[in-house]
Amino acid sequence: MPIFNDTKVAFADKTDAQLRKAYWMFKMIEQPALTSVGTSILNFTVHHNFPFVTGIVKNTLFEQFCGGETREESMKVVKQLFKRGVGSIFDYSIEGKEDEETFDAVCKEIKDIVRFSVGNPAIPFIVFKPTAFGRIDLYEAVGKNAELTSSQKEEWERVVKRFDEVCKLCHENDKKVMVDAEETWMQDAADHLCEEMMEKYNQEKPIVWNTIQMYRTGRLEYMESHLQRAREKNYFIGYKIVRGAYMEKERARAEQKGYADPIQPNKEATDKNYNSGIDFVMGHLDKVSAFFGTHNEISSELVMDKMKGKSLETGNPHVYFGQLYGMSDNITFALSDKGYNVAKYLPYGPVKDVVPYLTRRAQENTSVAGQTGRELGLLKKELDRRKSNR
Repeated sequence: MPIFNDTKVAFADKTDAQLRKAYWMFKMIEQPALTSVGTSILNFTVHHNFPFVTGIVKNTLFEQFCGGETREESMKVVKQLFKRGVGSIFDYSIEGKEDEETFDAVCKEIKDIVRFSVGNPAIPFIVFKPTAFGRIDLYEAVGKNAELTSSQKEEWERVVKRFDEVCKLCHENDKKVMVDAEETWMQDAADHLCEEMMEKYNQEKPIVWNTIQMYRTGRLEYMESHLQRAREKNYFIGYKIVRGAYMEKERARAEQKGYADPIQPNKEATDKNYNSGIDFVMGHLDKVSAFFGTHNEISSELVMDKMKGKSLETGNPHVYFGQLYGMSDNITFALSDKGYNVAKYLPYGPVKDVVPYLTRRAQENTSVAGQTGRELGLLKKELDRRKSNR
């Protein structure tokens, strides 16, 4: 759509210097070999407290993709986005830790985000990852209905308790909470937990939202059966619909362990599946609300067309759009400019702790065909436009 090519709208808040820095950084990410070597070095140096490297990270990758090191520091970005009608979703991006102390600390942080955001329409959703509350191996065992030891049962009870505490607090404060999706081998347990929370807290409206990865096979069938259960038990469903971010890892594990590849065979199949997910949601808005997390202009346009076909207002409360902070501003601000509900995922946390997230983001940008090139093209177009208008 022409509106997604309007770089003047997309980058209205960015200075020339910010655009040039972003262009340079995406140019680096565009090189797969450089990204692979660079992310390995980056993880090592930051982990070993090289202060010079930490400073470089904060002024490049961190500045592009994160709001700040704390919620308070990130509020500058939140306010700037909301002035243009874009919400922010605080994403406490601490990854790679698997101890009970960290799980409790992250749970407390998520509950603090809930309290921090009460009454602030600029922060429409709360979000957390299942593995922020428990070990991935435990989710896998529970999802397979494996026989748990007594200590594992107690451990799982603590995971459920953390889920429930956050969802209950969101319900009490009328804040929507999204549970991110992760690897397929732990997702069954996470899905079941989300269903339990929906049945408990979505009786009047969708407070708890699960994430559906459409690059997976079998997800449409899952949504159809889940809708049937929701109708039987009379609760509402909230979904975040995404394509997915673990393709290489999923394929490699399936081959190694000798089970069927759980990922769609190619990008075309994934795109078709995603758009079928749009059709499913838009056909069941009486029970299902959705947050369409996508950097794809065609999918965004399809949602807009479906809404128009149903004579829905752009700000309909059952339909949200979302992109990651630092990416696809051409989509985000075009949608907000037209009055659609749209929000940015806004990661935050100490630089050292967020580096695993940042390096994963860089690697995903390198592996997703066309994503980095599109960002570079838009940045160059806006820089050229500004130069010609001087």
